[in-house]
Amino acid sequence: MAKMWAGRTSGETDSIADDFNSSIGFDSRMYRQDITGSMAHAAMLAKTGIIAGAEADELIDGLQGILDDLDSGRLDFDPSCEDIHMFVEQILTERLGDVGKKLHTARSRNDQVALDLRMYLRDEAAELVALVRELTEVLVSVAERNMKAVMPGYTHLQRAQPILFSHHIMAYAMMLLRDKARIEDAAKRMNMSPIGSCAFAGTTYHTDRAFEAEKLGFDGITQNSIDGVSDRDFCLELMSAIAILMMHLSRLSEEIVLWTSWEFKFVELSDSYTTGSSIMPQKKNSDMAELIRGKTGRVYGDLMALLTTLKGLPLAYNKDMQEDKEAVFDAVDTVKMCLKVMTPMVDTMKVIPENMRRAANEGFINATDLADYMVKKGLPFRTAYKISGSVVADCIKRGLVLDTYPLEDYKKFSELIDGDIYDEINIDHCVETRVSAGGTSSESVKTQIAWVREQLKS
Repeated sequence: MAKMWAGRTSGETDSIADDFNSSIGFDSRMYRQDITGSMAHAAMLAKTGIIAGAEADELIDGLQGILDDLDSGRLDFDPSCEDIHMFVEQILTERLGDVGKKLHTARSRNDQVALDLRMYLRDEAAELVALVRELTEVLVSVAERNMKAVMPGYTHLQRAQPILFSHHIMAYAMMLLRDKARIEDAAKRMNMSPIGSCAFAGTTYHTDRAFEAEKLGFDGITQNSIDGVSDRDFCLELMSAIAILMMHLSRLSEEIVLWTSWEFKFVELSDSYTTGSSIMPQKKNSDMAELIRGKTGRVYGDLMALLTTLKGLPLAYNKDMQEDKEAVFDAVDTVKMCLKVMTPMVDTMKVIPENMRRAANEGFINATDLADYMVKKGLPFRTAYKISGSVVADCIKRGLVLDTYPLEDYKKFSELIDGDIYDEINIDHCVETRVSAGGTSSESVKTQIAWVREQLKS
């Protein structure tokens, strides 16, 4: 089949070249944005007198018919068409004749694809924001349901200090709020219309780019026609935000994998989000969490692929830029799938507070509180720190913990230590006295929860 761009060449290409050049296999997902954009373009052509109003009405009706037929399944995509733009124009011309050929006046596929991609990713960004919001709300609910669960907090994956499990979970809620904001920021910068830039130099027609942009819900137009067709910053920015989001999901997944192991057993996942072993009948594997962790590398790869594709391109449009869509589509699809799995997996996760407390009662995670106790009695912190470390070392030798260490032995290290030490190093007391803003006390965590809920409202 001769191509719609035939003229300078015969328009007849080798079948292998056709397959290599074709993008309809992946850009057909933008059909709704392509048709909507074309409707606005037809309206603009009529407004400016470039085509007659009756012709614009015919074009818009024809485009609506194609959209309806694609939505209903009455019309299938033609794989012999190069891309979604050529497909829509070809069907329109077949149905309307010469009027259909007028649609492409004062535009190029270069600005058309830039328009479609911005519109498509704008819609996807809105869905991503909704999914991140949903997961954040679930994390807040999990925190609220587990306000009394005390666990050891970790640094270097070593037990460090006692914290509320809800405090730990709220850390991820804070990360997701920033992820949401990054996606929203990317969508805001994305929302500038490139249509009317044409191939890259603009057009000789007196078009109204602002009118077309407004009809399509854009905040304005790109101010340089070369930039309008060759910019893919908006893809990279969204993918960068997505990559950071996936990193956060991966960190949470890693902790879930650890927490569900017999070595921790802090939580148990619903059977709906685990798998078994083909040979070991006792296994309950956290495969969904592991897959989210694994797919993070895939999203990083999509970002690096597009950065590498763009890094050496001269202005303006180059065919290399066709590689943008598969990378950004895959990144968006992957993170959406991960969010849709992570949210119910966390929501149905069973928390096992008795195991958390058992771990919190070991590992001397109240040693800092022992030092703080002596500081409050007038000892310099470094002196108190050394005494506390020496007490821990003696406990280890004797198989004791700070809570069972005899008072007379405490006094050998410092006469400042008295019987009230046991109240001070009680795990619950250690948690509740961490009253600094953002800390792990229950009141502080309640404040965090209220703050996140307020952020989600806005």
